[in-house]
Amino acid sequence: MMSDASPALPSTRPRSRLRASFSEWSDRHFRWLLVVPAVLLILSLSIYPLAFSLWVSFVNYDFQIPGHAFVGLKNFAMVISDPVARRSLILTVLLSAADVVIELGLGLALALAMVRRFPGRGLVMSILIVPLFISPVIVGQAWTLLLQRPFGPTNYLLGQLLGHEVTIGWLTEAPWLYIALIIADVWQWTPFMFVILLAGLTAIPPNLYEAAELDGVGGWQAFRLITLPQIAPIVSLAAIFRLLDAVRLFDTIFIMTGGGPGTRTYTSSYYLYTVGFTQFHLSQATAGAWIFLILISVLVGLLVKRLVKAEPA
Repeated sequence: MMSDASPALPSTRPRSRLRASFSEWSDRHFRWLLVVPAVLLILSLSIYPLAFSLWVSFVNYDFQIPGHAFVGLKNFAMVISDPVARRSLILTVLLSAADVVIELGLGLALALAMVRRFPGRGLVMSILIVPLFISPVIVGQAWTLLLQRPFGPTNYLLGQLLGHEVTIGWLTEAPWLYIALIIADVWQWTPFMFVILLAGLTAIPPNLYEAAELDGVGGWQAFRLITLPQIAPIVSLAAIFRLLDAVRLFDTIFIMTGGGPGTRTYTSSYYLYTVGFTQFHLSQATAGAWIFLILISVLVGLLVKRLVKAEPA
C-alpha cells in the first residue's frame, strides 16, 4: 500500500504548483480577463466590416456585373466626378450648419428661460423634451401631414393669419422644402441642446452673479461676461455632438421628400443609400462612404482639437 502511494506524490506537486501559478496570474490580470471578451467582440463587429468595406471600395462589387475585379481608385473617382454627390455634400453641410445654429440658439433661449424655478417648471420641461423620444420616421410623417398640400393645415392657418390664400408647396418647391426639413429637424433636436445647456447653466456658481450685481453689472453684461464664458465648453461639446448626428440626416428626408423633387434634397447619406441599395452599385457607394468618413473624421478632429486646446497662460 505504501509503495503504491509514494510515486503519486511527485506527480501531484507540479500540478498544484501549476494551479497556484495560474491562480496567481489570473488574480493579477483579473481586470484584463474581464475586458478581453468585450474587446474581441468589438473588434469582430467593427474591424472586420471596415476591412471588408475597404476591399469592396477597390473592386467591382456590383450586382449587375459578375465577378469582383480589382479596379483601384475608379470607384472613388466616380463618386468625386458625380455632380449629384458634390451637390449632396454641399446640401449636407448647409442643412447641418443651419440645424445646429438654430437648435443652439433656441436651446440656449429655452435653457435661460427654464434655469429659474417657477410653478409648473417640471411639467413644462417634460413637455419640451418629448420630441427627443419620438422616432425620426414618425417626426417626418407628422410634419408631412402638417405641411402637405392641400390637406395639411399649415397653409390654411397661414392664410387666416395673413388674410389671403397661401398655396406654398412645402415639400415640392424650393426653398420651402429645405425650410420644411429644417423645421422638422429643429423641432425634434432642439430639446437635446436645451437639456445639455440647462445642465451647464445650473452648474454656474451663483456667487458670480451676486458679485456682479454688487458691482452694478447689468443683465446683458452678466450674460456676456459670466454666462457665456462659463458655458462655452459645454456649448462646443453640444454643437459637436449634434453636428455629428446632423450630417447623417436621412430619415426625415426619406419620409418627407424622398430625395426629390429629382435629386434636390439628396444629402450624402441619401445619395449613398440610393447608389448602393437602389441602383445596386455597392462598390461606388462604399467608396463614397469612405470619402464621407474621411471628411467627417477631419472635421471632428479639428473640432475636438479646438475644444481641448489648452488656454494660453
